Amino acid sequence: MGGPLEGIRILECAGFLSAPTAGYMLGDLGAEVIKIEDRVKGDPVRGMSAYFGGSLYLQGGINIFFETANRNKKSITLDLKKEKGKKILYELVKISDIFCTNYSQRVCKDLGADYETLKQLNPKLIYAIATGYGSKGPEKGKRAFDPIAQARSGIMYTVGEPDSPPSQINGPVFDQMTGTLLAYGILAALTARDKQGIGQQVEVSLLGSGIHLQAYNVNIATLRGRALARSSRKTLKNPLANYFQCSDGKWLMFAEAQSDRFWHDFCGALGITHLEKDPKFATANDRKNNFKEITGMIEEAFKTKTREEWINIFQTKGGGISFSPILALDELSSDPQVLENGYIAGYDHPVLGKVKEVGIPVEFSKTPVKVKGHAPNFGEHTEDVLMNICGYNWEEIEKLKNEEVI
Repeated sequence: MGGPLEGIRILECAGFLSAPTAGYMLGDLGAEVIKIEDRVKGDPVRGMSAYFGGSLYLQGGINIFFETANRNKKSITLDLKKEKGKKILYELVKISDIFCTNYSQRVCKDLGADYETLKQLNPKLIYAIATGYGSKGPEKGKRAFDPIAQARSGIMYTVGEPDSPPSQINGPVFDQMTGTLLAYGILAALTARDKQGIGQQVEVSLLGSGIHLQAYNVNIATLRGRALARSSRKTLKNPLANYFQCSDGKWLMFAEAQSDRFWHDFCGALGITHLEKDPKFATANDRKNNFKEITGMIEEAFKTKTREEWINIFQTKGGGISFSPILALDELSSDPQVLENGYIAGYDHPVLGKVKEVGIPVEFSKTPVKVKGHAPNFGEHTEDVLMNICGYNWEEIEKLKNEEVI
């Protein structure tokens, strides 16, 4: 049995990361995703060599961002400025379920790929668009990228030490969130189409997605009139909700709100039983009032063993306290819990060989999903799509090539 979206066809006319992220996620679930690229330039991400100083290229010219955002897809090249290119687009729209883009509304209109045009061809089409700031308001047409949305959404004042300047989260996390919400909207629109027989436009934005990501923090700020202050581990007043460095330089995180419940087991595992009944530390309130002193003692205790040694001790003697190693990103691909659940999954890449990539975080009991394929080469499926989906023959395809339509 195929994935839950088997039989759904998506046309993706998009670049960079936000809308393509939605495409790869839906492709993971079994949808057929046809990526339409400019016949000369292609998706701009193909040409990105670095991101904030970090190289994006692997052997064989594989681009990590493109590979991530475009797995499971078919790539075709079209010149949508030519009438014959538009004709092929419109033929595909008529037999597709979803059109997904993050081109500006002005560009979509100029290309004849706006919602008002495409819905005339397919009234049940789901037209999904990712914007920077949303389609309304004084800045609706402004260009935006992940760092801009981080700045505008307020998240840069939640990261880092209390007195530090605003801090940026490394990597395009808002693009990922925007793509995730676009996929969410698409799935809801598909349900409405199936139940009510309607197509519609679905829109998300980088700014709106970044605010959604912070729903709890934003509501604290809006409902009580002030945001949560940035915290420092040096001033956290519950030592069972803090993180500590071990003798090997690695860190352990504890996040236990029920500190009185676990104080006995914590002290026993850490070997500080003499402090358990100390009047200065016996209750959560006592520890709060003397947090600097007790935190310093706990820090010194953790420096006596490696992280792995402490993990083994707390797993057997911690009484179920909530804790975890703080992993670096390059440690995830060897973490047994991550691998067992397929959060990072392996497959055979035709150029890179056996690789591990981000997997699929949702599991289905009766329509199983898995990472099926690599990102396509530029225009790799143009002939296949034209012949097997649109019904063109070789002579017609050669003519389109000669006319520089494909």
